[in-house]
Amino acid sequence: MLFLVAALLLLGVLLGAVAHAPLAFSAVTAAVIAGWLAVFAARERHARRH
Repeated sequence: MLFLVAALLLLGVLLGAVAHAPLAFSAVTAAVIAGWLAVFAARERHARRH
């Protein structure tokens, strides 16, 4: 899943969408997305067990 976040960030840089934003903003945004994906994965895993 972390690979997916890294791939999307790299794609954004290559397309130029993130190229104009500061690196700190991009890193914070990537961390927020990674956290959201981790919470989503945990909730899905928990839902499948019950």
